[in-house]
Amino acid sequence: MSYVDGFIIPVPVSNREAYRKLAAQAAPIFKEHGALRVVECWGDDIQDGDVTEFKKAVKAEEAENVVFSWIVWPSKEARDAGNRKVMEDPRLAMNDMPFDAKRMFWGGFRILLDTEEE
Repeated sequence: MSYVDGFIIPVPVSNREAYRKLAAQAAPIFKEHGALRVVECWGDDIQDGDVTEFKKAVKAEEAENVVFSWIVWPSKEARDAGNRKVMEDPRLAMNDMPFDAKRMFWGGFRILLDTEEE
């Protein structure tokens, strides 16, 4: 069964297009190194929560939005190998990120249910 990396990223609204360009540049590189699918979503209907929420999770500031992103891999092993290759790929050596990477968070997930794989 597939394996998924998930990401929540605070992005300044003014950097939306710069982020989209970065994502468009990175996606084919992830796929070249084994990813099956890369999805980037710009927050559209993010509710304020009392205890927790997307914006609070990344300490989004007034002029920031949240990106919800995931990468689908064939397996955890493929993800581990692919991520190593991606991190070493000179095409993704970036010094000027359009977001604060310190407030981004991510994790790897085993799929419990996927209607695409049934």
